[in-house]
Amino acid sequence: MGKMLEKEKEVKTISEILDWMLKDILSDPRLSALNEEKNWPYVKYGTVVLISLYLVFGYGAQLICNVIGFIYPAYCSIKALESTKKEDDTRWLTYWVVFALFSVCEFFSDLLLSWFPFYWLAKCVFLVWCFLPVAWNGSDLIYNRVIRPFFIKHEREIDSAMSKVHDKINELADNATRVAADAVKHD
Repeated sequence: MGKMLEKEKEVKTISEILDWMLKDILSDPRLSALNEEKNWPYVKYGTVVLISLYLVFGYGAQLICNVIGFIYPAYCSIKALESTKKEDDTRWLTYWVVFALFSVCEFFSDLLLSWFPFYWLAKCVFLVWCFLPVAWNGSDLIYNRVIRPFFIKHEREIDSAMSKVHDKINELADNATRVAADAVKHD
């Protein structure tokens, strides 16, 4: 039991790990100038510039872009689900609806667009704009001006199509269950 409690104490949150890493990095005497508050803007903007350059020229830019557009919003979504406020749930659901629409559109254009040198940087900037905690963020704007009006206008047709898809999926599941049951009987 004592070992289990020790292991639980060893588990750290992401922010604790990042704080530990930052303290460890900043304790290096060669980087002591970074500890000075006057240099923090250079560190912040320098990091943004380095990530931007890597998104343009680096190998694995797609992975970094997708991590930025997925990991942070997923973390915030989990935090929103665990909170009692409804506003943060709505905010992150809106982001995921826009993210899903973007992902479907990107599927058809990705092959062509990924050849452009600034594609991953532009995609990353777009995704960050969509989850920024400001009133003019992209997900609210796109949802309220594009997705919501389209959905309201075509809600009946969408519901009808979704009902047909649901019925077909149930039919396929029933058929698969029957085939599996028959296969088990014959073996």
